[in-house]
Amino acid sequence: SLLRLYKKTSGNGTVSENLFPCSCEQFCGMIAHWLMFILFSTVFVKLACAFHYGREDLDVIGLSFRKDIWVKHIQLYPDAGHKPNLTPMHGCLLKKAGEQGRAFTFDIATNLPCSVTLQPGPDNAGKACGVDFEVKTYIATETDPEEELDRKDTARMTVRKIQFAPDATGAPGPKADICKSFMMSDKPVHLQASLEKEIYYHGDPINVNIKVKNETSRTVTKIKIIVEQTTDVVLYSADKYTKTVLAQDFGETIDAHSTFNKSLAVTPLLAENKKKRGLALDGRLKDEDTNLASNTIIRPGMDKEVLGILVSYKIKVNLMVSSGGLLGGLTASDIQVELPLILMHPKPQGKLIVLPNK
Repeated sequence: SLLRLYKKTSGNGTVSENLFPCSCEQFCGMIAHWLMFILFSTVFVKLACAFHYGREDLDVIGLSFRKDIWVKHIQLYPDAGHKPNLTPMHGCLLKKAGEQGRAFTFDIATNLPCSVTLQPGPDNAGKACGVDFEVKTYIATETDPEEELDRKDTARMTVRKIQFAPDATGAPGPKADICKSFMMSDKPVHLQASLEKEIYYHGDPINVNIKVKNETSRTVTKIKIIVEQTTDVVLYSADKYTKTVLAQDFGETIDAHSTFNKSLAVTPLLAENKKKRGLALDGRLKDEDTNLASNTIIRPGMDKEVLGILVSYKIKVNLMVSSGGLLGGLTASDIQVELPLILMHPKPQGKLIVLPNK
């Protein structure tokens, strides 16, 4: 498959970085520098996973608006022994750059979170709250990667880490059922809802199988399916946000003393939720669209706090049951079940997992 290359140059033009993904666990690149300008300096490249609070104005009053979750530095000049396994792309870049080129490879820790952005409101400006990754190449006057940096000596690029769905196991999807009785009725309504599989991909229809056995004298006047996203911000507080990303009514009626068995399809999309503040998205890149955030998959032994933001989904299936009689819908009742939902990206044909910004 076609491999995309991204380039960013420092403000003074003395150093540039070329980035490309090379595997699911690694991120590769090459820097080019002008030796005559950095002869007595040190060049580092840094990969950082950080949590942004979305309040850049805090930095003005001495408070940090970001927290580094994971940071790794590599000294590229003078040579400090970093010897990456060179890919064909490395070879092409180094041939073009000549003696000014320095190749590098970052091994990405497997316990790091994926890129997640909380969608700002239509009137909110500035950097959104969320988790992102940044590759920064910079010139330091000493061999100290933490020294104060001049922006003109720095080339930086935001990258996005995406988690792909695991291989399908063939296991059936979740199922839930409920049996509810009503006043003035000695028979109940049975509701069962299920999904066909465990994992769904972004943008694909989700078929919800619904079975109803109505043994009462009442009529089910409407079926409603709701998809909710729950976001837990666990790094700095116990904030939890629940947002409805889809609410769809179906004009199906179920008469008294009858049954119903049908599959109803819904498709939650970001396009229908563009103005919903606080909705979790897969890390947004500059001038590029994205989608609803994927579920956070927590493996055994992982520290939830390191993940920063946890995302999950559930589907609610709701029946509106009329009371009948003179009051009609004024005394209608709901019957509801909930199903867990997993939304993720399918595995690509290649092994690209980190997408740099342009």
